[in-house]
Amino acid sequence: MKRIFIALKTEAGPELQRTMATFRSLLGTEKIKWTDTGNIHLTFAFLGDTEEKKLRPLAIMLEKQCRGFGEFSFQLKGTGVFKSFRDPRVIWIGVEPSDKLIKLNEQIVTGLKETGFPVEERQFRPHITIGRIKSLKDAENLKMLTGRYENMVMQTVGVSEVILYESILMPTGPLYKPLGIFGL
Repeated sequence: MKRIFIALKTEAGPELQRTMATFRSLLGTEKIKWTDTGNIHLTFAFLGDTEEKKLRPLAIMLEKQCRGFGEFSFQLKGTGVFKSFRDPRVIWIGVEPSDKLIKLNEQIVTGLKETGFPVEERQFRPHITIGRIKSLKDAENLKMLTGRYENMVMQTVGVSEVILYESILMPTGPLYKPLGIFGL
């Protein structure tokens, strides 16, 4: 079994790195597991523990769905939290809606369904996770900080490939190992 997900790799540019450093610094006393800047990605689908015999059909599907799609870009803009400020669980960097990004996600979801993989039925909310909150003492500080960045464009991300990753859980944090790279 391999713990897998499908994603777009995102290299953290200077503004994104500065934003992440500011969050780490100003929320330094909180219990938050911060994403390493080398692990930044936008997830299309988290498939979890998957039998190795299913990896080949998955790779064939991704090759088919991605080939000829065409390169595109999107912008990272704004910050926020998932669940709510009353009970925040994830700190994220937003993604400006892009028709090409939404279309690529739809193609991948369609391919997953056709290949027999379970797919979450919730709406696609593209984002970059920068921190997972274990516990928070000062929610107002977090709210103020996300408000400061809510309309800031941090960078443009060029997309030329989709990656099938294995997530290997380590004591120091997850290690993301590419199992397949599928050009657009």
